[in-house]
Amino acid sequence: MANKKYTKFNFHSYTFCIWREVLFSEINTLKISYKSQSGSQYFFTDEGLYRVSNHWGRVANCHWRLIPLANFKSQSTIVGFANWTDFYSNDDTSKLFFIKVNFETREVNFYHKLSLEGEEKVVLKNAKETSKSIQTIKQVLNQSDWAKYLKYDNLDILRKKVIEELVTSDKSFLEIKKQYL
Repeated sequence: MANKKYTKFNFHSYTFCIWREVLFSEINTLKISYKSQSGSQYFFTDEGLYRVSNHWGRVANCHWRLIPLANFKSQSTIVGFANWTDFYSNDDTSKLFFIKVNFETREVNFYHKLSLEGEEKVVLKNAKETSKSIQTIKQVLNQSDWAKYLKYDNLDILRKKVIEELVTSDKSFLEIKKQYL
């Protein structure tokens, strides 16, 4: 499946992108190409663009996630870089996203379907479904009250089974929990 080509003219319109935080020194010699109404600064290059901003995540009609060098603190001004090929089309109703969970770090994130690698078994969801699933997965990862009336021997094994099913099936959380009554 081919991805639309993104440039300085269309990257800001209904896109999903994962940006990487970089050091401010990377933009020392660059001139600002564009400054948004919210104060974000953009520096265009042939390979991609740098964005200096204090807000990431939902940006206008885009979903832009930042992979920080250290722990990200909201309202800190950060420089992020993305290649033009890192942008994917996005809308709130199409099933464009899949979820990955790192059980060791207890982190959960979503990715665009065009970034799938190999034969991963995933279920694609729209933006709202993805957000709801991530909330549920975080609850399962970090709390135990959801398992109060369920039958299991080891809560960590149950967590993993429930989360894997949330990621790889269309079953609701309630449907999955019913299997363990």
